[in-house]
Amino acid sequence: MHVPDGFLNAPTSVATGAVAAAGVALALRKAQDELDERTAPLAGLTAAFVFAVQMLNFPVGVGTSGHLMGGALAAVLVGPWTAVLCLSVVLLVQGLLFADGGLTALGTNISLIGITTVVVGWVVTRAVLAVLSKRPASVVPAATIGALVSVPVAALVFVLLFAVGGEASLPLGTLTVSMLGWHTLIGIGEAVITGLTVSAVVAVRPDLVYAARGLRPALQLKQADGTLVPVGAPEPAGAAARGSVRPLLIGGSLVALALAGIVSFFASANPDGLEYVAEGEGFLETARDHAFGDFALADYGDVGGIPVGLAGILGVAVVVVIGVVLFRLVGGRSSARATENAVR
Repeated sequence: MHVPDGFLNAPTSVATGAVAAAGVALALRKAQDELDERTAPLAGLTAAFVFAVQMLNFPVGVGTSGHLMGGALAAVLVGPWTAVLCLSVVLLVQGLLFADGGLTALGTNISLIGITTVVVGWVVTRAVLAVLSKRPASVVPAATIGALVSVPVAALVFVLLFAVGGEASLPLGTLTVSMLGWHTLIGIGEAVITGLTVSAVVAVRPDLVYAARGLRPALQLKQADGTLVPVGAPEPAGAAARGSVRPLLIGGSLVALALAGIVSFFASANPDGLEYVAEGEGFLETARDHAFGDFALADYGDVGGIPVGLAGILGVAVVVVIGVVLFRLVGGRSSARATENAVR
């Protein structure tokens, strides 16, 4: 659901840009509490994985397709504030290198995909976890439901923005039904991808999943009088041997590269849900050409004749580099602050 330039008027785009800037600024400060030297590389990998999977449009109906947004997935894996930064990096790289999502609409896309899906996905995930058993495996169904809900809610937010500043006049009831209908189907795909990914990470390294923190129940000893005394949660089997995050980073990087470099060739060529609705409702022509639409990597290499797989690999590499540098800086500030507080 990458919004192009031209769908929304200038005041609305400026307003969403301000919201995005404020959200990213707050995330830069709050993410310090979520990141450290061990989790910063994982956040970079999460951003690269989201970028790779967003290239894989899957069919959701006759003539249309959808792709992962990734807000709930990123929030569950690395925390909601870090997730906002992950999605913002992805959207920035997509807009600047691949002409995917308008430049004047960058704030809109960050507000919709980088903030709305993260907030909704995280809130729903936490709400579902509150009623499930307190164990890491519960994160999987909770994240699945959070992902499912986040997509149609983001679609509704777009409808509200269009009602305020859309560049075309059309019945909002029809637009709402169309956006909700198609993006509910896309949300099912989002839920499946999110559930499978979170399940894989929880199975291998539950200690690295942000949403699983604190879910391992404390071991209790029964005293002579029958009372139970908590003695702390046991370390998972093999935790010492699995202390390094390097195997997960290597494996995750290979998966992201394979998805972007190989599987992307088989992605659906049909327009995504927003483009399909825009064409059906008659406001697709309000979209303006991307400022970088003539660049070689535009449309993931299609403009410059570059194979989509090669463009995808380049995109993954760029996102990883930007993400790791950014998250190490943010995590480093957190470590420095903790050291300063300890000295005091």
